[in-house]
Amino acid sequence: MPVMKILKKNLAEEVTWQYEGAELSRDENSITIEALFNREDLPFQEIVLKRNDRFVETFYSDKWYNIFAIYDRDDGKLKGWYCNITKPAIIEDDSVSYVDLALDLWVSADGKQTVLDEDELEELKLGEALKENVYAGLRELQAFFNQKNPLP
Repeated sequence: MPVMKILKKNLAEEVTWQYEGAELSRDENSITIEALFNREDLPFQEIVLKRNDRFVETFYSDKWYNIFAIYDRDDGKLKGWYCNITKPAIIEDDSVSYVDLALDLWVSADGKQTVLDEDELEELKLGEALKENVYAGLRELQAFFNQKNPLP
């Protein structure tokens, strides 16, 4: 599996976080990468993100979000989906980069949805067109996870 570098950027296109993962699949408009959580254990919503939890991350060049399915390192069970609202990803041969637009959607394994970081979104002071894309991306994600079987 090819090794990919994932670059998270801020609105000024500066890299704020980077890590590596293994490419699982790609098509014309998306790539799916497997990466292991590389931070110390972190309580989050109703779960704990653990070092070496398995993240299956899908990035899209034609959508305003990405979706990370999170699996427990110990028993392999799905913990939920963490979704970042972003500008469409730039997918290259050996890297994926995206501009994070602050707003996030957490979907627990039982389907409960929680919108996160609305305060951070307001601090970005986005223009109206960009803000419209942010909320359109959020609505598209919410509709996707409202389906009976949202597993990607």
